[in-house]
Amino acid sequence: MISSALQKSLALLTSRRFGTFWVASLLANIGTWAQQVTQPWLMLSLGASPLMLGLDAFALSAPALLLTLVGGELADRADRRRTIALFQSIQMLCPLLLVAGVLGGWIQAWEVVLLSLVVGVTDALSMPSFQSIVPSIVQHEQIPAGIALNASQFNLSRILGPAVAGALMASIGMAGAFAVSAASYLPFIGVALWVLPRRLQPTLPAAPPSGQAQGSRQNLWLGVREVLAQARLRSALLTVFLNALLCAPLITFCPVLVKQAFQGDAAQFSLSAGALGLGGLLGAAALLGFDAQRDRRPWCTGFALAYAAIVVLAALNPWAEALAPLFVLAGVAMTASNASANTLLQSSAPDHLRGKTVSLFMLAMRGGLSLGSLLTGFSVHLMGVRSALALNGVLALVSLSALGLIWRRAGQPPHG
Repeated sequence: MISSALQKSLALLTSRRFGTFWVASLLANIGTWAQQVTQPWLMLSLGASPLMLGLDAFALSAPALLLTLVGGELADRADRRRTIALFQSIQMLCPLLLVAGVLGGWIQAWEVVLLSLVVGVTDALSMPSFQSIVPSIVQHEQIPAGIALNASQFNLSRILGPAVAGALMASIGMAGAFAVSAASYLPFIGVALWVLPRRLQPTLPAAPPSGQAQGSRQNLWLGVREVLAQARLRSALLTVFLNALLCAPLITFCPVLVKQAFQGDAAQFSLSAGALGLGGLLGAAALLGFDAQRDRRPWCTGFALAYAAIVVLAALNPWAEALAPLFVLAGVAMTASNASANTLLQSSAPDHLRGKTVSLFMLAMRGGLSLGSLLTGFSVHLMGVRSALALNGVLALVSLSALGLIWRRAGQPPHG
């Protein structure tokens, strides 16, 4: 029997606005994952070192450290339709240039890193507007279900995207995967323009004309301080950050692990990436059955600790056949922890701070990933991929355990 909570969650897919948005997001993310599987393999084929691979991941995520809060301000004050359309259109040019570079034979590793930086900047500025779409098109009590369904399509794309990339790389080459990535932007931009209102009135009072820039900065930091002042929200953000900093490099350096530790090929790498998506889909599906009022803190911490333990196991695992099952478990733990944190944050945030709350979530996730990729790139260079990932996992277990104990002492989250 399907639980009533699960039935209510799945009913969202039949609504025209959310259902269409879900499908368009799925197509866009399939293209994104096709590129993210193909790009590191392209880098390795160009002779890039693991350190260069870490630098590429850093370039993709580092702009979040500087610009995500600006993106949150745009999400709260500007027309989200225009923000998404502008920056996603710029981003679409990057895979098109990769297609031209691969077909023309002129692409170099440093140029791939430069294009990743462009994608990172546009992502940081537009992602808070994107993440704010779900709360804008569903009722408040449907936010947890909407976020879980959104996580399910993201992880379904993690299965389909690598499969598409693997098939294209084996048949027509890497340029085909980059072409699919470029084409996938079009339906998402069109649907985002449709589901969001044509004009978004600012939810914060405008700054006085004489000090508009200063007032904007003050509103930005006051909003950030208001979010961080709440212990349960602060701990959720720290959990996401530690996950990204110490555990997510398992994904970044998966191609190095496959190629160096197991002498595998692009097909095995695509299988591992798809296994991560399968696990993520299972984790998101499990969350759909949770009551909307349920405390998400134990799930966020528990799955984060499980993710850290799986990183250690994946680093020490001697069998190539066990890599895909471990990545399934990693996908379950990563998605369940991050989605639980995201639900807690968005359900608790007042309307006038939702954009900033989302931007802090993205800052914790993308900023942690950027720093983790760069630092792990250095440690892989110094001690090898297995030792570097094992060290990351142990550090994550220690730090997340300490944070979990502190979080338990925080007050109960509000209901409704």
